[in-house]
Amino acid sequence: MPQHSPVRRTPLDAEEQARAEANFASLVTEHLLTSGRFRVSADTPEMVDLFQGVARRVGERLGRPVVSYANGRYIVIAFSQEETAALA
Repeated sequence: MPQHSPVRRTPLDAEEQARAEANFASLVTEHLLTSGRFRVSADTPEMVDLFQGVARRVGERLGRPVVSYANGRYIVIAFSQEETAALA
């Protein structure tokens, strides 16, 4: 029986990281405006870093505080609690 080698991920270079953040920022912005949060698998430090960068871009784009929470499996991006409380 053939042995499967573990998946080896190549880290994104700076240009790829910037492009990914810009592309995901539009998607995350749309989700925040329609549902108030965005959740995605982020099981590596690189994915967490990528989506934390996306959260910063979204906050800048919307001019509103945006936070991200990661637990080792997922990252959730949402409007900050203070922002949500102020709107209520």
